[in-house]
Amino acid sequence: MARSIWKGAISFGLVHIPVALQSATASETIDFDWLDKRTMERVGYKRVNKVSGKEVKKENIVKGIQHEKGKYILLSDEEIKSAHPKSTQTIEIFSFLNSADIPLTNIDTPYYLAPDKRGEKVYTLLRETLSDTGTVGLASVILHTKQHLAAVMPIDSALVLILLRWPSEVRSLDTLELTTATTKVTLSKAEKDMAKRLVADMKGNWSPEEYRDTFQEKIMALVDKKAAEGKIEDVETEAGEEPRKTADIIDLTELLKRSLGGSKATKPRAKPSTVVKKTATSKPAATTARPKKATASTTSKSAAPKKAAAAKPKRAPKKASSK
Repeated sequence: MARSIWKGAISFGLVHIPVALQSATASETIDFDWLDKRTMERVGYKRVNKVSGKEVKKENIVKGIQHEKGKYILLSDEEIKSAHPKSTQTIEIFSFLNSADIPLTNIDTPYYLAPDKRGEKVYTLLRETLSDTGTVGLASVILHTKQHLAAVMPIDSALVLILLRWPSEVRSLDTLELTTATTKVTLSKAEKDMAKRLVADMKGNWSPEEYRDTFQEKIMALVDKKAAEGKIEDVETEAGEEPRKTADIIDLTELLKRSLGGSKATKPRAKPSTVVKKTATSKPAATTARPKKATASTTSKSAAPKKAAAAKPKRAPKKASSK
């Protein structure tokens, strides 16, 4: 079951329908990362001063809107925040109109609407009413602090919310340069009939299982083939970048191995360290005491030979004279 990305209510008049918003699309584009072919390191984007070419820190960046060429109006984060509409968690339907009245160029992103908090009956009532009358509800809604124009439409047994582009976001046909020959060309009945027969021969049913993105299939087939051949490059992660889940598992295993190996390696080292500490605390006291005793004994011993040496020369002449 898809996860709800927004919860609120559909409101029109006194009707209040609790709903949960779910994404109706999934992006399956191929994501190519940039790599440095010399080092196989990822290449990212930096905030660079376009004049000096130097990198600019985030705290030195301000936001501005170009008022004239080369002249900007600066806006603070607080001023921008104050302009955001207040979130109401409500899909406010302010009008009903025929679905054919909405131009295809205004249709943007679809979302599924599911009934929430025992709102099934009112949800069903709105869906059936829209289906029976062939109408859609034109509404305004705020998603992620951004205001959107939207349409509530019935599809089979469900309701969908179609985000619409604002009229100012859609270019008019006046920007398309159509020649007079294109707009005022004359077609014969035979040409029209022949084109209609061709359309009838090629007419088919909507079969989504038959429509595939061949580019994505070929790219992923190449990836699988190269992976099977062992053509896989190790890519270094950037400093401060969170590794992917697979990297987390590998890193955790390596850390556990290192921790186990490190604890075994540190066990024999613990004994010498304690011995060093003991010798450092007990032996210095003994060694400091011994030198003092040694100096005392050595001074007495050294003094005795001096006296003996001094006495010997005196006795030697006496012995010599007696002889």
